[in-house]
Amino acid sequence: MVLAAGLGQRMRPITDTCPKPLVRIGGRAMLDHALGRLREAGIGRVVVNVHHLADQIERHLASRESPVVTISDERDALLETGGGVKRALPLLGKTFLAMNSDSLWTERGDSNIRRMLAAWRPDGMDCLLLLAARDSLGYDGRGDFHRDAAGRLARRAPGEGAPFVYAGVGIFRRESFADTPDGAFSLNLIFDRAIAAGRLFGLVLDGEWLHVGTPEAIPAAEARLAARRAAA
Repeated sequence: MVLAAGLGQRMRPITDTCPKPLVRIGGRAMLDHALGRLREAGIGRVVVNVHHLADQIERHLASRESPVVTISDERDALLETGGGVKRALPLLGKTFLAMNSDSLWTERGDSNIRRMLAAWRPDGMDCLLLLAARDSLGYDGRGDFHRDAAGRLARRAPGEGAPFVYAGVGIFRRESFADTPDGAFSLNLIFDRAIAAGRLFGLVLDGEWLHVGTPEAIPAAEARLAARRAAA
């Protein structure tokens, strides 16, 4: 699943007329970067949810052949990340990957999504998250998680920093969404339940995460992508 329903408020004024998933970075819409990563990993069927300027996203996807896209319509209500996934559950499998449409990174070696699929252990994990370094390009927050030697995650303490940030990609189990609120809620609820059970794990990105949260972050991300292409 690709989460493409958000308002993109920090990207205004661009997102007043263009949904954030269609903002172009390095000549391609961010949504196309995300779908390209999934296709490279061998994923052929994807659900994309829509809310803000939904018609634009649907038109953009209409002619796409690979991966095959099914729309989860959220025009009636903004459901946040967790609520959006929950609405789409009938379109998803028992285990599924979900990623933010603006999750952008460079690859160093093998596909990071393929690495996640290979690392997934359903007997011991409820969620497996892709993690980026706190000093990633464009990111100025305190980080999200500490990671132990086994890959198990814990939240940073209030007021402190943590070395890793959630890079916007995760593998989830359908059962994790049982007894969750109807309507809007964040995937952080799923993360915190998994932490409490000792079943939230993280895989560190092999490459560089590019955090594009504001219009000012676009040039730096484009320059980094151009440098990677030139070095390839």
